[in-house]
This record gives sequence, structure tokens and C-alpha cells, in this order.
Amino acid sequence: MIGFDTIGNATIIAYDGEPVLATDPWIAGSAYFGSWGLSHEIPAEQEAAILACPYVWFSHGHPDHLNHDSLVRLADKTVLLADHVGGRIARDLREGGVTVRVLPDREWVELSRAIKVMSIADYNQDSLLLIDINGRLLVNLNDGSALGAERFVQRIIKEYQTSFLLRLFSYGDADMINYIGEDGVRIPPAAAAKRAIGPIMQGFAEFYGVTHVIPFSCFHRYQRTDSVWANDYTTPEEAFAEGFDSQRTILLPAFIRYDCVRDTWTPLRPASLSGTVRAPEEFGDDWSEALGADDKKALTDYFSRLKLLEGELDAVIFSVGGHEYALDIGQSGKTNRSVTFAVPRHSLMQAVEHRVFDDLLIGNFMRTTLHGAWGASYLYPHFSPLVPKYADNGGAHTPRELAQYFAGYRARSPLEFLRHRLEARTIQTFRSIVEPNSPFFYAGKKTYLALRKLLG
Repeated sequence: MIGFDTIGNATIIAYDGEPVLATDPWIAGSAYFGSWGLSHEIPAEQEAAILACPYVWFSHGHPDHLNHDSLVRLADKTVLLADHVGGRIARDLREGGVTVRVLPDREWVELSRAIKVMSIADYNQDSLLLIDINGRLLVNLNDGSALGAERFVQRIIKEYQTSFLLRLFSYGDADMINYIGEDGVRIPPAAAAKRAIGPIMQGFAEFYGVTHVIPFSCFHRYQRTDSVWANDYTTPEEAFAEGFDSQRTILLPAFIRYDCVRDTWTPLRPASLSGTVRAPEEFGDDWSEALGADDKKALTDYFSRLKLLEGELDAVIFSVGGHEYALDIGQSGKTNRSVTFAVPRHSLMQAVEHRVFDDLLIGNFMRTTLHGAWGASYLYPHFSPLVPKYADNGGAHTPRELAQYFAGYRARSPLEFLRHRLEARTIQTFRSIVEPNSPFFYAGKKTYLALRKLLG
């Protein structure tokens, strides 16, 4: 077959007679310190195909995409990566003995007679992959939004008669949603509204001009006893069609096999994984365990490097094992913003040691309480993306380093980058003053997508 399968959380298997490429193959183990498991099984046929691929591509470092347990089973592959400023993932994998090939940005690379790929890195340390299979185009945005490359991607799509957009669409649980009010009560997340996803999918698909759109990168379940509450906000398969009414784009099921010669598709029906609920202790977490002196030093060292936080918040407080440990950020009292993270010791120290603080946020067992004037976007932009994206993954810890970091991405497409950043600042201003679970927020989002489509 010449074509592709979609399976798992965010995996495309590309075939040219035989398996050639698998994207973000999460095929074993858990993610986010055991908080996430796969929502559907990987059928034996697709698992064998993934293991037979000579190439695997990882979009970014989140463990539901670049998964350690899965990587162990893929040790003989050539790993394809985007060309990121800092190059952290490539460096770490090479130090672990993995064969890595960094793809040139915005250039086609041939993998087989019928398959070629183009990778584009973005400043959030994510990347997208364009896959040409026998003249059909797959636009794999995974968790991202083609930051600064939207119009470039549009121009590529226009060259194809048949094209597919694959991207994270969901109610919104795949982010930090475990916010606790100062009264100790959990704040309902925006995902609780379970607003129709179809119009958002339609807006993205029509903006890019693709002929097909496929739900993607949202197929997980929460499995820890301290995170299973978030299963109330995950997205069932039947939700994607709700409100989708495009005359230009076809909505396909999440799991399919597509023949890129005959242009036909058949559904794949992987079994749902209800899974057993697992205790935090299985993953090394004991909520009663307190911080030791070495732990406190490691936390102090980690946050003392984060000069990006100065002027953004006054203090970061960790509630661990029933005790609080507070770290002042710069000159305390200047911003009227601080944050308390209630978190088990083991996962916290793993996140600090391996510089993966985002994994704590997305795992949604860590409880976050904001104090002071944070605004409607909660941790954004005063903590995220500064810590998890720019510092941990991008290696930019100071304002000067961050300026150099952005300059590296801007140099690749200066005008498009500047246009995007202006648009992004406008969006952030809107998000900072409008509650994310309000009707006005969703009305604004629909208007934004409509204007993007109108203006091209």
C-alpha cells in the first residue's frame, strides 16, 4: 500500500509499499509521571508497522509524543527532528546513543520514492511536519499552530488537490487545568463547558484550505488516583462532528487507513482502553513525603537561574508533604502575583532535574493556586511559556538570552514572523481580559477564525 494510517495519540504511519515513517509513536508506558495512558489500544498490525519503520519523527518533547518507554523499543530507528534553536532534544538523544537527523527548516527531504517530508520548527519548541505521500499532502500540526509559518503552509497546501489537516482539537484538558481557589475549592476549567469542537475544526481547516481534517493528538486518559477527576473533561470521539458543517472540507474519523493511490479510506477501530486506576506510589509519588535539604537547594538553584520571571511574579511556593517552601523571585512585592504548587516530592524533583516542569502542569495532579493579579489567562503569560518553553526547552533563562532565542526564529522568515508576533500579542491581550470559559471568549474565538479565513 501507498498511503497512511492514523492511530494512537498522534501517530501517522506512512507507507510506500512498506512502512517508512511513524510520527510521535507513543506505543508503550505512561506519560506525565504516570498521569496519562493511551485512550485506545495500538492494534497489532499498526504496532508491527511502527516497529518496522526506518524513520520516526518527534514533534516536541512532551511525553505523549516523545515517550521514553516507547523510545526504548525504537532504538534502532533514525529519529527525525525539526531544527530548533538550542537543539536540546537532538543533543539529549544523541548523548543517549540515538541516531538523529535534524531536518533543514522548510525544505523537502525524500524518505522513499513516494514519500517526502518538510519540517518547520516554531518558537514554542514544537514543530509541524508536511508529508507528501504520492502527491497527497498531510499537514501534521500535532499540538501546535504553525506559529509564524501559517501563510507559508497555506501556499504549500494550495499546490495539492488532496490535503489533510491533523491537529489537536479538544475541550481543552490537555493543558494545566488543575487550579485551586484560595478557598481550597477547584476552579472549573474552561473544558467543563464542553462547547462544540466542530466549528473550531472547521475554522482551522477552511483557513488553511485543506480538503480533509482529522482529529488528532488528543487520545489519552487520566489514570492516577489524583488525576482521574480530569477524565470528565477529555473529548469523546463522537464530539468532533458536533457543529461541523463545512461545504469545503471533509471531516474524517480519528483512526483510519487512507490509500493514496485510489483515494479511498477505511476506518480502523482500535479498542477503547478503560484501564485500571493506578496509585501515585506506582510512579514514586508519596504525597506525605517532605522536601529534604538537597531538594530545597535544587529548587533554589533551578529558579535562581530563571531571570525571565523577575518582574512577572514575586514568589513561587511549593507545598510538599504538608510543608511550604517559598522562593522569592527578584524583588518580592513588586507585581502582586505569586503561585503555590501543591505537588508530590518525587515528581517535582524529577521535573527540576530533567527540566520538564511542563510535565507537572499537564499531568494535572499538581494543584495550582494563584495569589494576586494574574488575570483571566491564569499562568499565561507570567509563568508559562517562560519556564516550560523558553527556559527548560529553549535554554533561554535571561531577557538577553530570550531576545537571542527569538532572533534565531525570526531570521528564518522575518516578515511573516513579525506579523505573527503582532497577531499573537493581540490574542494574548484578549485572553488576559476575557474569562476562557465565558460565552464571549468562544464568540471571540469564532470571530477570529472567520477573520483569518477572510483575510487569508
